[in-house]
Amino acid sequence: MNHAELWQRYRRHLCDVPSIGMRLDISRMGFDDSPACLGAFLEGMAAPIERALDAMEKLESGSRANADEDRMVGHYWLRSPELAPDESIRSDIEKTISAVKQFARAVSSGEVTPASGDAFYIVLVIGIGGSALGPQLLVDALGTTEDSVIVRFLDNTDPDGIDRVIAELDETLAQTLTIVMSKSGGTRETRNTMLEVTAAYKRAGLDFAKHAVAVTCKGSALADQAAKESWLRVFEIWDWVGGRTSITSAVGLLPAALLGADVDAFLAGARECDAVTRQRDVAANPAALLALMWHHAGGGKGSRNMVVLPYRDRLRLFGQYLQQLVMESMGKLRDRDGGTVHHGLTVYGNKGSTDQHAFVQQLREGPDDYFATFIGFIQSRDRESIDVEEGVTTGDYLNAFLLGTRDALTDAGHPSLMISFEKLDAYSLGALIALFERAVGLYAELVNVNAYDQPGVEAGKEAAESVLVLQREVLALLAKRAGSALTVEEIADGIGRLDAMETIHHVLEHAAANRHSRLAGPDHGIKRISGDDPLAAKFATT
Repeated sequence: MNHAELWQRYRRHLCDVPSIGMRLDISRMGFDDSPACLGAFLEGMAAPIERALDAMEKLESGSRANADEDRMVGHYWLRSPELAPDESIRSDIEKTISAVKQFARAVSSGEVTPASGDAFYIVLVIGIGGSALGPQLLVDALGTTEDSVIVRFLDNTDPDGIDRVIAELDETLAQTLTIVMSKSGGTRETRNTMLEVTAAYKRAGLDFAKHAVAVTCKGSALADQAAKESWLRVFEIWDWVGGRTSITSAVGLLPAALLGADVDAFLAGARECDAVTRQRDVAANPAALLALMWHHAGGGKGSRNMVVLPYRDRLRLFGQYLQQLVMESMGKLRDRDGGTVHHGLTVYGNKGSTDQHAFVQQLREGPDDYFATFIGFIQSRDRESIDVEEGVTTGDYLNAFLLGTRDALTDAGHPSLMISFEKLDAYSLGALIALFERAVGLYAELVNVNAYDQPGVEAGKEAAESVLVLQREVLALLAKRAGSALTVEEIADGIGRLDAMETIHHVLEHAAANRHSRLAGPDHGIKRISGDDPLAAKFATT
């Protein structure tokens, strides 16, 4: 296809949305736009996309979209409380947003201080999944050199990662505000990390409660603990907000507000993008067009990966954020009718132009198994740029890499689309997130899967719990037979779990490597007795 043809396709298929400062270009997604072919595709998808828009309308009106848990899905109400299905929900949202902003002002002004009387100038966020990815994206995308605080994150139950962050905060724990984010209060990774951080405060001679804030559901175990111990604040989140769509709740707003970001503009961008993507004119609805292009690219089966290439360092985490939003929503064994589909939409990507020197080589010359999503911004920076060569700035180079890479992929026959904004700020970030949230909901309807449940995640949690139950049984047996050196087979036979010998082997190796933790009980550790065959090693209590 020559450049004249590309220009004509661009003019025909550009979705320009000036009300939110966004453009979506789908012209290079590889569809045949001859009247017969494009008309047939759009005609064939007219009824499905209409049903998808109907389903989204029902979702926003309060239908129980999360059927597995019999819950509403209401993240759209977070930026438009007036759309909530009843007055109590609207009031709760408005009160929470107001409380978040008020608390951030109180911390910034020194009205809320640590027990030392100094100021809070570090915020430590403890969460996992959506309770970490959303806030991390906001902080990284909107942070400046004039931020009110420094924000750090703990988002895993990795002892080494916990130790590294706590070591960084060692001299400043007295000025550190810790936010614990968990809807139920029972999320294992978050609770484990909270206990480690509590212990660190205690070692420093500090009262954790006087530095602690919770974001959780009313009546949760975390809410009860925070009330009992008199934490500084508790901010509400609701069961109708899924983790992967919680960024416009207190989960995302609280760290952003403490940072000094413009949360009102962020919410406005999301709210106004929601309004645009509700409209029934598909050609003017960028979320509907995205969903249709995803369907076209993968044949409704998710057979192509989505490579996300945002051309801004501040969006380096956007690919990770979309991995959870898209893959947790789309990766389903069964459709809504119970049929086995193994559907998914794989997301990967980092940032441009860094990827010019990484995986773009494969994108251009490797398998034709993806479509690229370029995200660009017209304005490079607020101040004037210097020339790095005559008449060329660093921003010119970045823009050239975006356009050049897209041309290179087009020349090689690979499909791509491009989303662009005037500039990256709180408003455009809110609009970008809302665009993908709506596209996910619409696409899920097109392929007949439930975007709002996550049985695979729950299965993983249950499997982890079963390993811990097995570990307790193994260590209890070794404690009971203190002084005896037993093989994996003997231990498995002793607890009646010959079906789990490989898992028992891994559990014992871990226990032996961490025997200082007294994993077999308060008076015992585990010792590995090696032989010539490492898989025939024996284990005993010490």
